[in-house]
Amino acid sequence: MLRFENVCFGYRGEDVMADVSFEMVEGEFTALMGENGAGKSTLCRLGNGLLKPMSGRVMVGGHNTKHVKTSSLAALVGFLFQNPDRQLCSGTVRGEIMLGLENTGFDKATRLKRCDMMLEMFGLDGTRDPFGLSRGERQKVALASVLAPKPGLLILDEPTTGLDYRECVTIMDIISRLNEEGTTILMVSHDMEVVGDFAKRALVLSGGHIVGDGPVREIMRDRAVMESSSLLPAQIPSLAMRIGDLGAAFGSAFTIDDMVAAVERSRDCSGMRRAAAS
Repeated sequence: MLRFENVCFGYRGEDVMADVSFEMVEGEFTALMGENGAGKSTLCRLGNGLLKPMSGRVMVGGHNTKHVKTSSLAALVGFLFQNPDRQLCSGTVRGEIMLGLENTGFDKATRLKRCDMMLEMFGLDGTRDPFGLSRGERQKVALASVLAPKPGLLILDEPTTGLDYRECVTIMDIISRLNEEGTTILMVSHDMEVVGDFAKRALVLSGGHIVGDGPVREIMRDRAVMESSSLLPAQIPSLAMRIGDLGAAFGSAFTIDDMVAAVERSRDCSGMRRAAAS
Protein backbone atom coordinates (compact mmCIF):
# COMPACT_ATOMS: atom_id res chain seq x y z
CA MET A 1 0.00 0.00 0.00
CA LEU A 2 2.83 2.43 0.90
CA ARG A 3 6.52 1.90 0.25
CA PHE A 4 9.53 4.18 0.71
CA GLU A 5 12.66 3.07 -1.12
CA ASN A 6 15.88 4.84 -0.06
CA VAL A 7 14.08 8.18 0.05
CA CYS A 8 16.03 11.40 0.56
CA PHE A 9 14.58 14.89 0.84
CA GLY A 10 15.73 18.32 1.98
CA TYR A 11 14.84 22.00 2.09
CA ARG A 12 17.21 24.67 0.74
CA GLY A 13 20.19 22.34 0.73
CA GLU A 14 19.58 20.98 4.22
CA ASP A 15 18.80 17.26 4.46
CA VAL A 16 15.58 16.46 6.32
CA MET A 17 15.28 12.81 5.35
CA ALA A 18 18.14 10.49 4.44
CA ASP A 19 17.86 7.02 2.90
CA VAL A 20 14.49 6.16 4.47
CA SER A 21 13.03 2.76 3.57
CA PHE A 22 9.97 0.96 4.90
CA GLU A 23 6.82 -0.70 3.64
CA MET A 24 3.24 -0.76 4.91
CA VAL A 25 0.89 -3.49 3.76
CA GLU A 26 -2.85 -3.15 3.37
CA GLY A 27 -4.77 -2.95 6.65
CA GLU A 28 -1.85 -1.92 8.88
CA PHE A 29 -2.18 0.69 11.64
CA THR A 30 1.23 2.29 12.06
CA ALA A 31 2.22 5.14 14.38
CA LEU A 32 4.97 7.50 13.25
CA MET A 33 6.83 8.87 16.27
CA GLY A 34 9.75 11.20 16.90
CA GLU A 35 10.70 14.51 18.45
CA ASN A 36 9.92 17.86 16.83
CA GLY A 37 11.97 18.37 13.69
CA ALA A 38 12.59 14.67 13.15
CA GLY A 39 10.95 14.75 9.71
CA LYS A 40 7.51 13.27 10.48
CA SER A 41 5.41 15.87 8.65
CA THR A 42 7.80 15.76 5.71
CA LEU A 43 7.41 11.97 5.52
CA CYS A 44 3.62 12.37 5.55
CA ARG A 45 3.71 14.88 2.69
CA LEU A 46 5.97 12.58 0.73
CA GLY A 47 3.50 9.78 1.40
CA ASN A 48 0.57 11.55 -0.26
CA GLY A 49 2.53 13.18 -3.07
CA LEU A 50 2.50 16.78 -1.85
CA LEU A 51 6.30 16.51 -1.84
CA LYS A 52 8.40 14.51 -4.30
CA PRO A 53 11.59 12.74 -3.16
CA MET A 54 14.92 14.13 -4.33
CA SER A 55 16.15 10.58 -4.68
CA GLY A 56 14.63 7.18 -4.11
CA ARG A 57 10.98 6.26 -4.70
CA VAL A 58 7.67 6.60 -2.87
CA MET A 59 5.10 4.07 -4.05
CA VAL A 60 1.40 4.42 -3.18
CA GLY A 61 -0.84 1.57 -4.26
CA GLY A 62 1.77 0.59 -6.84
CA HIS A 63 2.08 4.14 -8.25
CA ASN A 64 5.32 6.12 -8.19
CA THR A 65 4.38 9.53 -6.73
CA LYS A 66 6.92 11.25 -9.02
CA HIS A 67 4.88 10.21 -12.05
CA VAL A 68 1.35 10.82 -10.71
CA LYS A 69 -0.37 14.13 -10.02
CA THR A 70 -1.18 14.79 -6.38
CA SER A 71 -4.83 15.31 -7.35
CA SER A 72 -4.90 11.82 -8.85
CA LEU A 73 -3.43 10.32 -5.68
CA ALA A 74 -6.27 11.85 -3.63
CA ALA A 75 -8.50 8.92 -4.57
CA LEU A 76 -5.91 6.50 -3.14
CA VAL A 77 -4.62 8.34 -0.07
CA GLY A 78 -6.42 10.70 2.28
CA PHE A 79 -4.38 13.26 4.22
CA LEU A 80 -5.40 15.02 7.42
CA PHE A 81 -3.34 18.07 8.36
CA GLN A 82 -2.42 18.71 11.98
CA ASN A 83 -4.35 21.99 11.80
CA PRO A 84 -7.76 21.45 10.13
CA ASP A 85 -7.97 25.14 9.21
CA ARG A 86 -5.25 24.52 6.61
CA GLN A 87 -7.58 22.35 4.55
CA LEU A 88 -11.04 23.83 5.14
CA CYS A 89 -12.15 26.26 2.44
CA SER A 90 -15.95 25.97 1.96
CA GLY A 91 -18.70 28.05 3.53
CA THR A 92 -20.68 25.04 4.78
CA VAL A 93 -19.89 21.62 6.19
CA ARG A 94 -21.78 19.94 3.34
CA GLY A 95 -19.90 22.04 0.79
CA GLU A 96 -16.58 21.01 2.32
CA ILE A 97 -17.36 17.31 2.08
CA MET A 98 -18.79 17.65 -1.42
CA LEU A 99 -15.69 19.50 -2.61
CA GLY A 100 -13.42 16.54 -1.91
CA LEU A 101 -15.81 14.23 -3.74
CA GLU A 102 -16.00 16.57 -6.74
CA ASN A 103 -12.21 16.79 -6.94
CA THR A 104 -11.92 13.01 -7.07
CA GLY A 105 -14.43 12.69 -9.91
CA PHE A 106 -17.53 11.11 -8.38
CA ASP A 107 -20.90 11.60 -10.09
CA LYS A 108 -23.58 13.72 -8.43
CA ALA A 109 -25.66 10.84 -7.05
CA THR A 110 -22.59 9.23 -5.44
CA ARG A 111 -21.44 12.58 -4.04
CA LEU A 112 -24.80 13.17 -2.35
CA LYS A 113 -24.93 9.64 -0.95
CA ARG A 114 -21.41 9.70 0.46
CA CYS A 115 -21.82 13.20 1.85
CA ASP A 116 -24.96 12.16 3.74
CA MET A 117 -23.08 9.11 5.07
CA MET A 118 -20.27 11.31 6.41
CA LEU A 119 -22.67 13.78 8.01
CA GLU A 120 -24.40 10.93 9.81
CA MET A 121 -21.18 9.15 10.81
CA PHE A 122 -19.67 12.28 12.38
CA GLY A 123 -22.93 13.76 13.67
CA LEU A 124 -22.42 16.97 11.69
CA ASP A 125 -24.90 19.64 10.59
CA GLY A 126 -24.27 20.18 6.88
CA THR A 127 -25.59 23.75 6.95
CA ARG A 128 -23.08 25.03 9.52
CA ASP A 129 -20.10 27.24 8.70
CA PRO A 130 -17.00 25.13 9.49
CA PHE A 131 -15.14 28.14 10.87
CA GLY A 132 -17.91 28.74 13.40
CA LEU A 133 -17.36 25.30 14.94
CA SER A 134 -15.11 24.25 17.80
CA ARG A 135 -11.57 22.94 17.15
CA GLY A 136 -12.77 19.37 17.62
CA GLU A 137 -15.75 19.84 15.29
CA ARG A 138 -13.53 21.38 12.60
CA GLN A 139 -11.24 18.37 12.92
CA LYS A 140 -14.24 16.11 12.33
CA VAL A 141 -15.26 18.12 9.25
CA ALA A 142 -11.75 17.87 7.81
CA LEU A 143 -11.61 14.13 8.50
CA ALA A 144 -15.08 13.59 7.00
CA SER A 145 -14.05 15.37 3.79
CA VAL A 146 -10.90 13.22 3.57
CA LEU A 147 -12.80 9.98 4.18
CA ALA A 148 -15.72 10.61 1.83
CA PRO A 149 -13.87 9.31 -1.28
CA LYS A 150 -13.03 6.13 0.70
CA PRO A 151 -9.23 6.14 0.24
CA GLY A 152 -7.41 2.89 0.95
CA LEU A 153 -4.63 4.73 2.80
CA LEU A 154 -5.21 7.40 5.44
CA ILE A 155 -2.30 9.59 6.64
CA LEU A 156 -3.02 11.52 9.82
CA ASP A 157 -0.71 14.25 11.12
CA GLU A 158 -1.44 14.57 14.87
CA PRO A 159 -5.22 13.97 14.58
CA THR A 160 -5.88 14.51 18.32
CA THR A 161 -3.82 17.67 18.91
CA GLY A 162 -5.90 20.37 20.62
CA LEU A 163 -8.84 18.06 21.33
CA ASP A 164 -10.36 17.41 24.74
CA TYR A 165 -10.74 13.84 26.00
CA ARG A 166 -14.25 13.32 24.61
CA GLU A 167 -13.30 14.69 21.18
CA CYS A 168 -10.16 12.57 21.13
CA VAL A 169 -12.13 9.41 21.89
CA THR A 170 -14.68 10.21 19.17
CA ILE A 171 -12.01 10.77 16.51
CA MET A 172 -9.94 7.71 17.46
CA ASP A 173 -12.98 5.43 17.62
CA ILE A 174 -13.85 6.40 14.04
CA ILE A 175 -10.25 5.89 12.88
CA SER A 176 -10.06 2.53 14.66
CA ARG A 177 -13.31 1.37 13.07
CA LEU A 178 -12.05 2.35 9.61
CA ASN A 179 -8.89 0.33 10.21
CA GLU A 180 -10.93 -2.69 11.29
CA GLU A 181 -12.82 -2.37 7.99
CA GLY A 182 -9.55 -2.49 6.03
CA THR A 183 -8.27 1.10 5.74
CA THR A 184 -4.50 1.38 6.10
CA ILE A 185 -3.52 4.01 8.69
CA LEU A 186 -0.28 5.97 9.11
CA MET A 187 -0.66 8.27 12.13
CA VAL A 188 1.77 10.83 13.52
CA SER A 189 1.26 11.25 17.25
CA HIS A 190 3.09 12.55 20.32
CA ASP A 191 0.43 11.01 22.58
CA MET A 192 1.92 7.70 23.66
CA GLU A 193 -1.33 6.60 25.30
CA VAL A 194 -3.17 6.98 21.97
CA VAL A 195 -0.35 5.17 20.17
CA GLY A 196 -0.38 2.35 22.71
CA ASP A 197 -4.15 1.97 22.59
CA PHE A 198 -4.65 1.96 18.82
CA ALA A 199 -1.52 1.41 16.73
CA LYS A 200 -0.01 -2.03 16.13
CA ARG A 201 3.31 -0.98 14.62
CA ALA A 202 5.59 1.96 15.37
CA LEU A 203 8.11 3.75 13.18
CA VAL A 204 10.47 6.08 15.03
CA LEU A 205 12.22 8.92 13.20
CA SER A 206 15.27 10.72 14.51
CA GLY A 207 17.33 13.17 12.49
CA GLY A 208 15.68 12.07 9.26
CA HIS A 209 16.49 8.39 9.83
CA ILE A 210 14.28 5.51 10.97
CA VAL A 211 15.81 4.35 14.24
CA GLY A 212 13.00 2.02 15.33
CA ASP A 213 10.51 -0.18 13.51
CA GLY A 214 8.43 -2.89 15.17
CA PRO A 215 5.40 -3.73 17.30
CA VAL A 216 4.36 -0.74 19.43
CA ARG A 217 4.90 -2.46 22.79
CA GLU A 218 8.38 -3.63 21.83
CA ILE A 219 9.39 -0.18 20.60
CA MET A 220 8.11 1.46 23.80
CA ARG A 221 10.19 -0.97 25.86
CA ASP A 222 13.33 -0.19 23.86
CA ARG A 223 15.09 2.39 26.01
CA ALA A 224 17.77 3.21 23.45
CA VAL A 225 15.22 3.99 20.73
CA MET A 226 12.89 5.97 23.00
CA GLU A 227 15.65 8.01 24.61
CA SER A 228 17.35 8.77 21.29
CA SER A 229 14.06 10.34 20.15
CA SER A 230 13.26 12.10 23.46
CA LEU A 231 10.09 10.00 23.84
CA LEU A 232 8.44 8.72 27.00
CA PRO A 233 6.59 5.39 26.77
CA ALA A 234 2.92 4.94 27.63
CA GLN A 235 2.10 4.08 31.25
CA ILE A 236 1.88 0.28 30.92
CA PRO A 237 5.21 -0.23 29.11
CA SER A 238 6.78 2.30 31.47
CA LEU A 239 5.48 0.37 34.47
CA ALA A 240 6.73 -2.92 33.03
CA MET A 241 10.22 -1.47 32.58
CA ARG A 242 10.28 -0.08 36.13
CA ILE A 243 9.17 -3.40 37.61
CA GLY A 244 11.79 -5.14 35.50
CA ASP A 245 14.46 -2.76 36.80
CA LEU A 246 13.45 -3.44 40.39
CA GLY A 247 13.36 -7.17 39.78
CA ALA A 248 16.89 -7.07 38.41
CA ALA A 249 18.08 -4.92 41.30
CA PHE A 250 16.48 -6.97 44.07
CA GLY A 251 16.72 -10.42 42.47
CA SER A 252 15.01 -13.06 44.58
CA ALA A 253 14.35 -10.44 47.28
CA PHE A 254 11.86 -8.59 45.04
CA THR A 255 8.57 -8.25 47.00
CA ILE A 256 5.00 -6.98 46.62
CA ASP A 257 6.06 -3.80 48.44
CA ASP A 258 8.69 -3.25 45.76
CA MET A 259 6.05 -3.65 43.08
CA VAL A 260 3.81 -1.09 44.83
CA ALA A 261 6.73 1.31 44.88
CA ALA A 262 7.19 0.79 41.14
CA VAL A 263 3.51 1.57 40.54
CA GLU A 264 3.77 4.77 42.58
CA ARG A 265 6.86 5.86 40.66
CA SER A 266 5.04 5.20 37.39
CA ARG A 267 2.11 7.34 38.58
CA ASP A 268 4.51 10.14 39.45
CA CYS A 269 6.04 9.93 35.97
CA SER A 270 2.57 9.98 34.39
CA GLY A 271 1.65 13.03 36.45
CA MET A 272 4.75 14.84 35.26
CA ARG A 273 3.87 14.02 31.65
CA ARG A 274 0.37 15.40 32.07
CA ALA A 275 1.67 18.54 33.79
CA ALA A 276 4.20 19.10 31.01
CA ALA A 277 1.50 18.71 28.37
CA SER A 278 -0.95 21.14 30.04
